[in-house]
Amino acid sequence: MPALYGDLITNGSFTAGTTGWWTGDPTYVTVSAPGIGLEATATTDATNLWDALLGQNNVILRPGCRYTLSFTARASQPGTTLRALVGLGADPWTPALDKTLTLGTADTCFTLPFTSPLDTATGQLTFQFGQSTAVTVHLTEIRLTCSTVDEGFYVDPDSNAAKWLTTANRDDPRTKKIDRSLARRPGARWFGDWNKDIKTDLDAYVGAAAAKGQLPIITLYNIHNRDNGGESSGGAPSPEAYRAWIDAAVAGIADRPALVIVEPDSLAQLDNLPTAAARTDRTALIAYAAQALGTLPATTAYLDGGNAAWIRPAEMATLLRNAGVAHVRGFAVNVANFDAVDVCCTYATQITIELARLGVPGTGFVVDTSRNGNGAMNAEGQHVDWCNPAGRRLGVPSSIGVGGADYLLWIKVPGDSDGSCGIGDGLPAGAFSPYLAERLIDGW
Repeated sequence: MPALYGDLITNGSFTAGTTGWWTGDPTYVTVSAPGIGLEATATTDATNLWDALLGQNNVILRPGCRYTLSFTARASQPGTTLRALVGLGADPWTPALDKTLTLGTADTCFTLPFTSPLDTATGQLTFQFGQSTAVTVHLTEIRLTCSTVDEGFYVDPDSNAAKWLTTANRDDPRTKKIDRSLARRPGARWFGDWNKDIKTDLDAYVGAAAAKGQLPIITLYNIHNRDNGGESSGGAPSPEAYRAWIDAAVAGIADRPALVIVEPDSLAQLDNLPTAAARTDRTALIAYAAQALGTLPATTAYLDGGNAAWIRPAEMATLLRNAGVAHVRGFAVNVANFDAVDVCCTYATQITIELARLGVPGTGFVVDTSRNGNGAMNAEGQHVDWCNPAGRRLGVPSSIGVGGADYLLWIKVPGDSDGSCGIGDGLPAGAFSPYLAERLIDGW
């Protein structure tokens, strides 16, 4: 059975207290969760590491699949030993990961990759820190993800690149590179007003991914007044129609795993709407979508977070707070844009800090890496135009995140035009072009 991709740990930031976690004998360890993070204190009676422990059960592991355990930790005194274990949750307690670490008094992010020898749906993650000393360990942002990308994310079999390959001339020299570099790579499928039955279409797509034990990446793109009359204009004909569309989309996803990007550009373009009433309606519609998606048990959703060259972090944080980001995992940055990963992560981290100040702690973020392989600056040191600029390249394929990001994702579909502009003159938004695709593959 393929690996399951996505976060395999529940409540890893402890924003819901200790829900989903268990602790050992209270003689040896006590815990509290004061907002973000968990404070676990070992007593002097805990003379062995395994005396003071906390953990989570029912972790799914597949043999031969690569996983990454990541978390942030600090201790009340330097030199504290912490043991991280992932393995069987019952005798013989076979480990897939067994790592002993030394903690300092400052927050440190640990990233521990491993390959599982186990095939179990009842695995266990534990942290152990008993050592005959009264010591407090602070843990937060605990995540366990499958990093075997090709087994984890669902590859859209009907992507525009895949469709082009079925009709292309077999002698076309671009077919092999587009097949290898695009059609076989996992990325988002976009759903909008071109889907005549959104519930049925999403049910089929999410169901196909679930049948393979894989995680589909989905972009919902049907907000009322979409793109504010720009190249990708359209969307639901009214606010009421959009709410009904979201209800149908939620019903189509149901209780199966999905990673959902909610309405790119919808918040970043808010000031472009003509009236205060329109801006209020837009914010309310995104909040409606966030609340609805937040009720789904296996969906991880991200709202529109703009990009580093667009909206200031404090302003974007306010927009996200008002649009209900607290109901979902977080926000997406750089969708259909070109900024390098480090630029995106710096920007997104600034937003998370501002959100925490606004009373929304623990938000995560994802970065669109579909076209940012060369970054966003041209040879003259200027930021490139947003619409089909030359000289761009494919970025890191969909994978576990770096720099604080939950994931790096191909959200924009590489090879799809931004509109009739730039090097895509004459190509409407969303149209696949082997010419654009080849240029992204080769970086020219």
